[in-house]
Amino acid sequence: MALYSEKVMDHFRNPRNVGVIEDADGVGEVGNAKCGDIMKMYLKIEDDMIKDVKFETFGCGSAIASSSMATELIKGKPVADAMNLTNEAVAEALDGLPGYKMHCSLLAEQAIHAALDDYKKRNEAK
Repeated sequence: MALYSEKVMDHFRNPRNVGVIEDADGVGEVGNAKCGDIMKMYLKIEDDMIKDVKFETFGCGSAIASSSMATELIKGKPVADAMNLTNEAVAEALDGLPGYKMHCSLLAEQAIHAALDDYKKRNEAK
């Protein structure tokens, strides 16, 4: 068996939703000091739906693939669905990650939750 699934390799080689949303409604950045991975997620939200999502990730192939897959899983979905996204769902959508790389899917979950928290804080201020 290969170390990484075809889906992991595809999302690493051809990541979806890479970039920045300049006028984002929510931005979240998380990192893992142990491995050095850093993820930043940008959300554009309209009518409680995630209309657009972009990411910037500095890290290994699993971190990039996890970021890419996480954005695909929440794009076009209600905010409530995005809040319920788990790292297990990200890893499962990638057809699995090696155990020692599961922290990458956790970072993707945390980055999305941080961006959603930022969105909520911005809207409370209005």
